[in-house]
Amino acid sequence: DDLEAVLPGMPTEEQYRLGYLAGTYLAKIHTVPAPSGIGAWESHFNQKIDRKLSMYAACPRKYAHGDAFIAFLSENRHLLADRPQTFHHGDYHTGNMMLDKNGNLVIIDFNRADFGDPWEEFNRIVWSAQLSGAFASGTVDGYFGGEVPETFWYLMALYICSNTLSSLPWAIPFGEDEIATMCRQADEVLAWYDGMTRVVPSWYQT
Repeated sequence: DDLEAVLPGMPTEEQYRLGYLAGTYLAKIHTVPAPSGIGAWESHFNQKIDRKLSMYAACPRKYAHGDAFIAFLSENRHLLADRPQTFHHGDYHTGNMMLDKNGNLVIIDFNRADFGDPWEEFNRIVWSAQLSGAFASGTVDGYFGGEVPETFWYLMALYICSNTLSSLPWAIPFGEDEIATMCRQADEVLAWYDGMTRVVPSWYQT
C-alpha cells in the first residue's frame, strides 16, 4: 500500500511510530559518506540559492508574502558553512514510502539520489507534514533519537524556504492548477513558521 493512502486513517500514535521509523531509516542512509574531493557544500548551495532567487525575481507570478522567504534565506545562509556531506535519498517524504503486507515501512524511488548536507533531506518534509504532523514529528525525533539540535531547525527552515521559493517558477509551465498548489503550500509553510518569525514549525509535537 502507498503510505500516503493509508496513513491518514491510522491512529495518531501509529502515524508517529511510522514517522519515527522513517527518521531512523534516514539516519542510516546518511551513514554513507560523500565521495572524497566533493566540493564545499556552502559554495554549492549558495549558488543554488542565488539561482532560485533569480528565478523567483524573473517569475511573472509572486507569492503574497514571498519576501519572508527571501529575508530568511538572506539572514541564515551563513549556516551553510562547514556542513558535512553524505549520501542523499533525494526525495524523502511519504509519497516515496509504502507499507508491505506485514505492515513494514518500505522506502522507494531512489532515482534522485545524490550527495549533500544530510539535513537538506528535510526540505521535502513539507509533503509529509501536510499529510500528518505526527508522522513528520516522528521523522525528526527518529532521526536524532533524542534532543534535536537548535541549528537543525534553522537549516531545515532555510532548505524549506529555498525549495518553496523555486516551486512557483517551476509550476508556471504546468498551468494554473500547479501554480495554485504551490501557492497553497507556501501559505501553509508561512503559517507553520508564523511568517518565518519562528524556526520550530507548529506541526512539530514532542
